[in-house]
Amino acid sequence: MVKGKWTKQMWIDAALRAIARGGVSSVAVDNLATELGATRGSFYWHFKDRRDLIEKSMIAWEELETGRVERSMAEIADPVERMRAGFLIALADVNDASIPNLEPAIYAQPDDPVVAAAIQRVNARRIDILTRGYADLGLTPETARLQAVLAYATYLGWLQLQRIAADEVPEVATEGPAAQAFAVHIIEQLVPGARDENR
Repeated sequence: MVKGKWTKQMWIDAALRAIARGGVSSVAVDNLATELGATRGSFYWHFKDRRDLIEKSMIAWEELETGRVERSMAEIADPVERMRAGFLIALADVNDASIPNLEPAIYAQPDDPVVAAAIQRVNARRIDILTRGYADLGLTPETARLQAVLAYATYLGWLQLQRIAADEVPEVATEGPAAQAFAVHIIEQLVPGARDENR
């Protein structure tokens, strides 16, 4: 790598990989510099301090995992297909992410104040996306909100099971026929009309 060519995004990606490997405590400037073959000066060119890097990394995660799903859903006119696609993208993103295990690792760090703030933003944004989606399916605002919370709780439960019990619960594994069938089942249960769309 050419000296002086370390971009802000390269540092953020390295921080996200570190979080995926070992949590927020793994984000150490010297270790990231070694991984990148960079200098501390490059780090301070882009960030005020370690906390600034973690804050920027959490914003990047939000856009990577939530903003992209939201934009993809916005391109689909049919409300049933839009919700189906949103769930498929969300479930596939966890399994096929460019940084494996990132989302479970972030959700395992609720005591870090920077991460906690990001989780709160993401939770609110995702529930809002789901609420709008259920409202578009014809649910009243109150029922749409309740269904959105139920759907999101299901997703977080699935994520947690995948992290701690994938060997014992093959339905939540990252691949295989049981996992594929369960993903279809989740969508059929959480998206009214999805079962008909799959026929």
